[in-house]
Amino acid sequence: MDRARRVLYVQYTNPAAYPPLEHSSGLLADAGWEVRLLGAEVPGAEGLRLVARSRRRVRHLPVWPSGWPDKLRYVWFHVWVVLWALVWRPAWVYVSDPYACAVGLLLTHVPGLKVVYHEHDAPPDTNTGPAGRVRQWARRRLAARAQLRVLPNEQRALHFRQAVASASPTVIVWNCPSRGEVAPPRAVAAGTPRPSGLRLLYHGSLVPARLPASVLHALARLPESVRLCVIGYQTLGHATYRAELRTLSRQLGIAERVEFRAEMPHPQLLCESRTSDVGLALMPAVTDDHNLRWMPGASNKPFDYLASGLALLVSDLPGWRELFVEPGYAVACSAEDPTSVAAALAWLLEHPQEMRSMGERGRRRVEWEWNYETQFAPVLDWLQTGPC
Repeated sequence: MDRARRVLYVQYTNPAAYPPLEHSSGLLADAGWEVRLLGAEVPGAEGLRLVARSRRRVRHLPVWPSGWPDKLRYVWFHVWVVLWALVWRPAWVYVSDPYACAVGLLLTHVPGLKVVYHEHDAPPDTNTGPAGRVRQWARRRLAARAQLRVLPNEQRALHFRQAVASASPTVIVWNCPSRGEVAPPRAVAAGTPRPSGLRLLYHGSLVPARLPASVLHALARLPESVRLCVIGYQTLGHATYRAELRTLSRQLGIAERVEFRAEMPHPQLLCESRTSDVGLALMPAVTDDHNLRWMPGASNKPFDYLASGLALLVSDLPGWRELFVEPGYAVACSAEDPTSVAAALAWLLEHPQEMRSMGERGRRRVEWEWNYETQFAPVLDWLQTGPC
């Protein structure tokens, strides 16, 4: 086996929760690379698994009990990764979350081994405890030593250069689906029968910032034919949020119109999306979280929805308007205001033909440009041939 075409992905947080890892590792495997992904399962999201495929193998550390056993798992993760790197001897290590920065930094000192650092989400600035400070330090050092840095949009890349590492090169890769995940076109011609209702879809992590309670309050103001499907996984910081939303839906009298489904692999998720009409990609107007403030391009939700031919409901914020509303793929609302959310959804319900046209225009854009093959091409060229 050619060692020069081996890449080891290192992602402590479950790699299956990050579609870019699935897409990039698949593209490398298709290009003839041998790929191994090392990660750890996350409590509440054990159903998320990347599947093995030709030239790509996936290894997960199982969930350990909370407390000291889980801390020991984190230590064992570092030992495990180092052993893999020394025995398997890849040419590249692809590090892609803050929890893996320490072991990634260690591996930059192994002769002949090169590192890519792909940052999906920056660690919060408020994480100032001893462990948080160590992760921040390791992140800065790894970013300075890595041969290539990958960021999900221009705003995050600018902040990264200013706050973390000014070294170049840095490549921007939006979080898009692959061409193979794009759905066939839906009918949008004149005379298309009016849908009997509106099926809304939210997928992703179940946190208030991304699926605010205002959506349920808006749903209660709309006709019974408007329904919501939620496909997602809980996070450690909001472990009870699904239960809270269920309780609120019962209190509002819309429990039968809100469906909660467990997380599922990304390809299956996109197939399920094709039965919906509108995808929700909402962000708070005011936040101290850089990840939430600079989401256009970094969030996979709108691109996934468009790949399935769905129109979008997005937040009325500058980046979202420029990227999705002005080209005609979305309507905007104030995410925290139930009246604004309800008005936007009522417009989509009353204009089914325009809604379908939005989804179709977006679907074509994903097929043509907003796909991971196009986005990842500079990184693939770099790995295969060196600096362009």
